[in-house]
Amino acid sequence: MTTDNAILDNATLDNATSHNAADAMTADTALWLHRAAPVTDPVARLVCFPHAGGSASFFRDWGHRIPGVEVYAVRYPGRAERLAEPPASDLRELARAVADAVAPLADRPLALFGHSMGAPIALEAAAALEARGINPVHLFASGSRDAPYPSPEDWADPDEEDDPAVVERLLTLGGTDPELAADPEFQELVLPYVRADARMFHTYAPAPGSGPSLRCPVTTITGDADADADCRPWSELTTGGVREQAVEGDHFYLVAQPPHALIRDTLAAGAPVPSAG
Repeated sequence: MTTDNAILDNATLDNATSHNAADAMTADTALWLHRAAPVTDPVARLVCFPHAGGSASFFRDWGHRIPGVEVYAVRYPGRAERLAEPPASDLRELARAVADAVAPLADRPLALFGHSMGAPIALEAAAALEARGINPVHLFASGSRDAPYPSPEDWADPDEEDDPAVVERLLTLGGTDPELAADPEFQELVLPYVRADARMFHTYAPAPGSGPSLRCPVTTITGDADADADCRPWSELTTGGVREQAVEGDHFYLVAQPPHALIRDTLAAGAPVPSAG
């Protein structure tokens, strides 16, 4: 079986449209998604959801790293090219807006990759896509593990932290240059949307059994030294099965070791995973 067929076997007929790659880039898609690099006749498309405080530029080098796969990164409002817009305040509404932008790209099999806060946004976007008959072939939940939701008292309230505490939190998680984090101009620019992301995530706290139910398979990717991983009962949130993948590193393992090979091999193999439950 070729790579093309292995991936296409996991897509439904609902995903097939008459759009070509040029037609797929609508104005709404271009607003919400940055294409890392165009790929001629891609076998699949990968949509990447950044972490809290992150932007599409985090995935700028991924475009040429996964052969045959066209990579898109989500542009959250309130930062980078969309700095003039207010940051999102409702995670589900944000995910639905991304799903609307992604839908025109469904002439090819779609996979979603979300890191940290990006994982639940990818989850809700996948649910929104499935609700409209577009079935993602895989969801990669990075910086997240299959585990019960934290108890409410374990959720830190971002409004109770002062700026130094927020900066310290960024440095503890990793992924932020210490010298840059100490720059007052950087703090003035970045901390407002870092706080907004934390507030949005803080208010997104599904009760057990209330989360969306997916059909697509999920792979969780967690650093073996990650003490800050997102906890989500993925095995209860999809009927497509869950595979847990441990890698070397902390919460931002993917800065030094991006999981390009894992993504490529999973999509090429058709992503066989155990049945949920």
